Amino acid sequence: MSNDAATAEAEGTAEAATPVPEPIPHGLGASLPPADARAKTEGTFPYAADLWAEGLLWAAVLRSPHPHARIVSIDTTHAREMPGVRAVVTHEDVPGTPLHGRGAHADRPVFASDVVRHHGEPLAAVAADHPDTARMAAAAVIVEYEVLDPVTDPEQAFEAEPLHPDGNLIRHIPLRHGDPEAAGEVVVEGLYRIGRQDPAPIGAEAGLAVPRPDGGVELYLASTDPHGDRDIAAACYGLSPEQVKIVVTGVPGATADREDQGFQLPLGLLALKTGCPVKLTATREESFLGHTHRHPTLLRYRHHADAEGRIVKVEAQILLDAGAYADTSSDALAAAVAFACGPYVVPNAFIEGWAVRTNNPPSGHVRGEGAMQVCAAYEAQMDKVARKLGLDPAEVRLRNVLATGDVLPTGQTVTCPAPVAELLQAVRDFPLPDLPKDTPEDEWLLPGGPEGAGEPGAVRRGVGYGIGMVHMLGAEGADEVSTATVKVQDGVATVLCAAVETGQGFTTLARQIVQETLGVDEVHVAPVDTDQPPAGAGCRGRHTWVSGGAVERAAKMVRTQLLQPLAHQFGMSTELLQIADGKITSYDGVLSTTVAEALDGKELWATAQCRPHPTEPLDEAGQGDAFVGMAFCAIRAVVDVDIEIGSVRVVELAVAQDVGRVLNPAQLAARIEAGVTQGVGIALTENLRTPRGLIRHPDLTGYALPTALDTPDIRIVKLVEERDVVAPFGAKAVSAVPVVASPAAVASAVRAATGRPVNRLPIRPQAAVATGT
Repeated sequence: MSNDAATAEAEGTAEAATPVPEPIPHGLGASLPPADARAKTEGTFPYAADLWAEGLLWAAVLRSPHPHARIVSIDTTHAREMPGVRAVVTHEDVPGTPLHGRGAHADRPVFASDVVRHHGEPLAAVAADHPDTARMAAAAVIVEYEVLDPVTDPEQAFEAEPLHPDGNLIRHIPLRHGDPEAAGEVVVEGLYRIGRQDPAPIGAEAGLAVPRPDGGVELYLASTDPHGDRDIAAACYGLSPEQVKIVVTGVPGATADREDQGFQLPLGLLALKTGCPVKLTATREESFLGHTHRHPTLLRYRHHADAEGRIVKVEAQILLDAGAYADTSSDALAAAVAFACGPYVVPNAFIEGWAVRTNNPPSGHVRGEGAMQVCAAYEAQMDKVARKLGLDPAEVRLRNVLATGDVLPTGQTVTCPAPVAELLQAVRDFPLPDLPKDTPEDEWLLPGGPEGAGEPGAVRRGVGYGIGMVHMLGAEGADEVSTATVKVQDGVATVLCAAVETGQGFTTLARQIVQETLGVDEVHVAPVDTDQPPAGAGCRGRHTWVSGGAVERAAKMVRTQLLQPLAHQFGMSTELLQIADGKITSYDGVLSTTVAEALDGKELWATAQCRPHPTEPLDEAGQGDAFVGMAFCAIRAVVDVDIEIGSVRVVELAVAQDVGRVLNPAQLAARIEAGVTQGVGIALTENLRTPRGLIRHPDLTGYALPTALDTPDIRIVKLVEERDVVAPFGAKAVSAVPVVASPAAVASAVRAATGRPVNRLPIRPQAAVATGT
């Protein structure tokens, strides 16, 4: 062989061995990685706690040590005289409307003035040249209290003296549907209690306020609803909304309304008063004291069923503990009452729902609020019906499941896809996990882990089911609208939309939409601030639907601008042209060019809005088309329980979910797994204890979050892609409904293992000890 031939052969071999690079994920349906993944992994992603400004002052907030007290006096003299202190503010320094709040209620003061209504309520705030000085000065504010007996039992709130000028009752919804005289051959009853869950964000609250030359202020916050926060802040500061700007920083996790306005609002006041930038970083204790939590709930249920297990009537009483202020309790109650019967056909339903004020910490929006609490109760009732009739729990559920075209107890017809039977059958038929072996090598499989006190002979396995449903977007007439702008210049697309990326993947979705519509690879999503048109709060899947819809419409308008000159040149309509893989082609192949050539230095842009169809408030009988759309999920839980000591290990959770359309497979799976894990925490460990209204152990040592070691095997066995025709892309929200269904499934499995009723979440060890042990 010649040297030339040998060289050629070697080169050919080298070329053959060169790996072909995998194509970069592109457009809808691809697992496009988040744009900020590298920065977050390397620790360079900018969060509010990392911000800095020249001449920075530090803030601290004084909070009440009592859940209920009358304020006799507040003396700030000593604090003001401390070296390094630049300002101290109280209720007397709030120049505008002194009240704020979310939802329809503005009932919470910036600072308590006459009465303290919950443990941790803000009383004063301090700005100083060092964080330690600020905290010492806040502690030096002298408050004289007349301590009052707190009202901590929501049942007592009905008869107690008013805790607020608006009274103790926030909302009452009496739902009436069908025949009140209807009765079944079998009747089961239950009393259920759901504990207080904290959102426990990975990063505590932080913010920076910077005064502006026009007398306004800029707030740099991890806000999930910047325009809502701006309007509240402007009203409290006595400024116009144009004088307050909120710039959204990196959000370090959000499973609820992320921000604590109890420090946001004082932060701006201090900046306005001192004329200097002011920063505050909350401790974990302050975070627990400041933000809202999941509503603790008391539920009484009575189910009537026929001999075949079909539900005839449901009667229920639902009592939500709103804590000291209303916040989003009205919305949570509407969801709880509307979904009190679950995704089942119930011809007769009579539900009484109340949300009341107490002196407990305020409750607010947390994933699946209202729906999660009732799911735990109605699924327990379905287990009781099955047990009383000697039927399989999954079969009883299948005989009652909801389908498209059925009617909710609110009178609303389910027009969206509702493949509940398909979801339940998928998890029921999925193979069960292997049983653990009674060998030392596998002791870690026992409840309690390798150092646990359990014995293999005392372990019982249980299988249970949970089917959840949630509504998407706002409800009861909420005006859901979002605006987005898409610009293309020099082959690069930019999306401007005030939808906050809270971890739900909106910025990734926006990039995918533009890639799919315009064939442009490089897409940037601009940072969010209130100079952009509003996009609403980042909850209930609204940004996938409403903001994603606005981005899609704007991108399609730009697409038309791009294609019109070409279509005109070749005498055809733009509908006959398609964009794929960066190329523009006509239906007949006559036209073929690249997107880059068609752009050729052009600057194109368009702005569009997306507004779903309107809804209506529930009437005096709890009737009305209150929801835009719904999503469903079925989960089968397998647990091992040591029936002697009551320890529980969740072995596996099999999940089947109604997702409409998979837009990003990897991201969707991660969201489902995260929701399921959060639900496991609700079921087994998470309970913010508040004896006599005092938050006990406000830290991540005393509040038991599930860790990676507590996370079970999560099997996503089926994703039903039946597109919702009224939703952009046909997609549904995916994060909340696994949170709703998984606690109910775990509780159901523990009931199956122990024979105990399990009527409280989180499940206490004594509730998991089998009868007779």
